[in-house]
Amino acid sequence: MERLHAIRYSARNGRTILLLQPDCRARTESTAIEPREKKSIQVWDLQVRVFHWALAFFFGLAYFLEGDRLRLHSHAGYTVALLVLFRVVWGFIGSDRARFVDFVVRPKESLRYLVQLVRGRARSYLGHNPAGAAMIVALLAGMLITALTGMTLYALEGSGPLAKTFVSSWPGDLLEDVHEFFADFSLVLVIVHVTGVLLSSYSLRENLTKAMITGHKNGKGEQR
Repeated sequence: MERLHAIRYSARNGRTILLLQPDCRARTESTAIEPREKKSIQVWDLQVRVFHWALAFFFGLAYFLEGDRLRLHSHAGYTVALLVLFRVVWGFIGSDRARFVDFVVRPKESLRYLVQLVRGRARSYLGHNPAGAAMIVALLAGMLITALTGMTLYALEGSGPLAKTFVSSWPGDLLEDVHEFFADFSLVLVIVHVTGVLLSSYSLRENLTKAMITGHKNGKGEQR
């Protein structure tokens, strides 16, 4: 209900006239303290979200089944390779926020963002932030190398799609060392990635995990 305030006027005949007018100051103050409605914006398409969670699942499956169930381990590795290849293609032909040109930056920009994040001065990005962009590139490279070296090792045993090809003569010991290194390296990257997501969510007051599930983020922050 609109607030009114009274204005008194004294007429020449000595009578007092009381006028009621809207209180403009109260209306201004009320408007000033009303919170702005946050607008939900579609950021991540379905393909990116399915890729993200599928990659997390199949990489974890392949990593923790290593040495126990070789056949299941290998098929999980094949799936990881296919998912990474899909993401590379989608990074060129996908939706705006999924394309590499939208978020990949120079390494020094990623480092600068990390420093700002630690100091609590980082900006909120609608899409991937510079640190997240660097992590995506590193994870895709690390997991692809892990999957390809694993497929090559499987081929040395006469199994898999690369069996009886030119890779069958490659040195097995070296391939096994490379495969294990990048598998462990990728796991470390995943742990750093999860830590960064939690830190960014706390620092920027936005639930990045929920955004990767629903595909929506609040329409605030730097538009890139």
